[in-house]
Amino acid sequence: MRGIALAAGLVLAGMGIAPATAQNAATPAPQAAGAQAPQAAAAPGGVSNIAPTTAKAAAPAQPNSPVLAMDGAPAMTAAADVGHPVAGRIGLQPQVTTNGQFAHWMHDKVLFPLISVVSLFVLALLVIVVVRFRRAANPIPSKTSHNTFIEVVWTAAPVIILALIAIPSIGLLQAQFKPAPAGAVTLKAIGNQWYWSYQYPDNGGFEITANMLKEKGDPTLAPGARFRTDADGPRLLAADNRIVLPVGVPIRLITTSQDVIHSWAVPAFWIKLDAVPGRLNETSFTIKQPGLYFGQCSELCGARHAFMPIAVEAVPPAQFAAWVKAKGGTMPGGKAPSDKVIPQPGADGSAAKQADAKAADAATGPTENVTTAAPTTSQGATGNPATGNAGQ
Repeated sequence: MRGIALAAGLVLAGMGIAPATAQNAATPAPQAAGAQAPQAAAAPGGVSNIAPTTAKAAAPAQPNSPVLAMDGAPAMTAAADVGHPVAGRIGLQPQVTTNGQFAHWMHDKVLFPLISVVSLFVLALLVIVVVRFRRAANPIPSKTSHNTFIEVVWTAAPVIILALIAIPSIGLLQAQFKPAPAGAVTLKAIGNQWYWSYQYPDNGGFEITANMLKEKGDPTLAPGARFRTDADGPRLLAADNRIVLPVGVPIRLITTSQDVIHSWAVPAFWIKLDAVPGRLNETSFTIKQPGLYFGQCSELCGARHAFMPIAVEAVPPAQFAAWVKAKGGTMPGGKAPSDKVIPQPGADGSAAKQADAKAADAATGPTENVTTAAPTTSQGATGNPATGNAGQ
């Protein structure tokens, strides 16, 4: 029997008919009606693989791309004691810019000791006056009205102290408003009630909007909306979109506002620059070490003033370039200076004026360049005859 079965199998194989078991092994079984295809491996939580929609949007990066973690920003968490307030800390935040480090040194090594010495000296004088010149110890008061030496000392000493403080203070003030050198990265921060929006004019002009992340139990949190976690940052300081800046590259910060006066302030950068409607303010700084740094609006701007956080990720230049590309932006050439002209709001060449011009062209068509004669007027000095007694 075994031989007969083997012979039958050889005959069937020669005729091109495969056994049912072999066909099932080589061909996947058809799926039942309504059955779903097996899913691919899920992307890591909190990772977005879609670049922001812009006019020059680049192709979306891969889901596992490190440059798209945390809503398009590199995956980075706050350090334990740098870049944000710490409960129980006394003194300034650790500084990561040159100006900030100098200001921190001046505060701790110059101003604070000087204030302490002056305060203790004044306190000692008050104690001496209270003890020595009280009624019981000094029943007959002195009638001295002038002492030239004391008057010279108490006039000259404060002047000398203020002059010595002014020398480094003026240098620090000048350094804070020093124009950015060529090759700087321009960041334009725009204050709104009540959130921040950012533009990168040197990198294609893409824009980012940053709102505060609400707490998990907040009754105003929309169903399914993202809420703050410890990885996002401290309460009231975490933003849904972080801005990214390169380390070791000069930053040209420009601020303005859409409505009222705001103030862009990051304590670890020693930066506090007002954002004024209709005006552009500018300063520059260079971040010296990577990290996650937080700040807030520091100008009373309305009911939700306390809910305008600032979150900045400082990363190496190569990682910054990758992030810009993921956002649909571009990197300027290596020798291109940071000389992009950003006109004042309302001036010729500003974004608002250009938008108005485009709207007018769309409605009426382009205006031809023609020579227009100056209008005649009867309001000239020679056109007003004297009346009454004028000139008599």
